[in-house]
Amino acid sequence: MPAVFFGHGNPMNALADNTWTRGWAAIGASMPPPGGVLCISAHWYVPKAAVTAMSRPRTIHDFGGFPRQLHEMQYPAPGSPPLAQRVRELLGADVRADDRWGLDHGAWAVLCHVFPRADVPIVQLSIDETQPASHHYEIGRRLAPLREEGILLAGSGNIVHNLHTYAWGREGVEPFDWARRFESRARDLIAAGEHEPLVGYENLGADAQLSVPTPEHYLPLLYVLGAREPDDAVSYPVDGIDGGSVSMLTVRFG
Repeated sequence: MPAVFFGHGNPMNALADNTWTRGWAAIGASMPPPGGVLCISAHWYVPKAAVTAMSRPRTIHDFGGFPRQLHEMQYPAPGSPPLAQRVRELLGADVRADDRWGLDHGAWAVLCHVFPRADVPIVQLSIDETQPASHHYEIGRRLAPLREEGILLAGSGNIVHNLHTYAWGREGVEPFDWARRFESRARDLIAAGEHEPLVGYENLGADAQLSVPTPEHYLPLLYVLGAREPDDAVSYPVDGIDGGSVSMLTVRFG
């Protein structure tokens, strides 16, 4: 089963029919249905390690200022307590079983296109904000056996995510040079299998500082990189930079 990092972008993509959402749908159509999805979303960034363990996760509308239609959208995918338990076996008992969170928009705004029937079990793993980037990469390595067990490992974030410079409400805005350069450098490092500079992204200069002003949207990439197998083919089924400063790049391994 592949491991995929999705650039999720604007929550309105959940309702949209565009190049990005059609690309996500094509990813789902290109693979046999997985036994479940373990999703690491930028939007569950908390000072603890936890995994959703409920049978029926709620749809979380963790945003404001969007149309009522988006706030009313539901994605009723089931959870999977057995998958949650398997994650805890792989990562250790310090990862708490959570029965309160659910599916945030980093998960459902993408997965509603990948699996539109909402019939694939989904479990979310939190990003522990107290830990360094190397820790998150190591977790990805420890989660790699799930791929052989038929589980899709999905990270949801953005390689470039700077909302301070984002062109809200304007279409067709050209990407900032620094955003284009950092995304291109990340693509080259991923293709070459050079993970160490990506884990130590803070040392990649001014372009990295502008592209990753806060870590939560970048870190899901490291989980997927950690789960990469040496013989994995690498592809970029979705790309583009939205609003000048949010990369929509999707990276697929396998």
